[in-house]
Amino acid sequence: MRLAIGCDHGGFELTEAIRKYLWDHEIEYLDYGTNSPESVDYPLIAVEVAKSVAAGEADLGVLVCSTGIGISIAANKVKGVRAAVCTNELCARLTRNDNNANVLCMGGKVVDQETGLKILEAFLTTDFEGGRHARRVGQIEKIEAGEL
Repeated sequence: MRLAIGCDHGGFELTEAIRKYLWDHEIEYLDYGTNSPESVDYPLIAVEVAKSVAAGEADLGVLVCSTGIGISIAANKVKGVRAAVCTNELCARLTRNDNNANVLCMGGKVVDQETGLKILEAFLTTDFEGGRHARRVGQIEKIEAGEL
């Protein structure tokens, strides 16, 4: 598995913990920054991670800003990306299982590092169930394509 990760200044601390988790678990990742707590514009980072996932360069993406909301809105503008803000493990499991989300978004000011890593692990270890959920994801894809 290869991930694409990125954050803005509001998500820097949590992303540092995520980088360590990925290193410790020998999970390959492409890092789109930021690499300091200095202010940066999250849409520019979100689009790079989202494009990487959409192009198949990464299997999944992880984005972190202050709330996870802004960075998810930006990522969801890239065709083929289903970015979801998660604040707990249940949300992470269900968004993978039911929605086939391919980008996890979190807020560095919303979840602490311990919770963030549990959310990450739930997201990475849950597969898409398919079945009735595939029909719904297909409908989302039709909306994205302008067919609905």
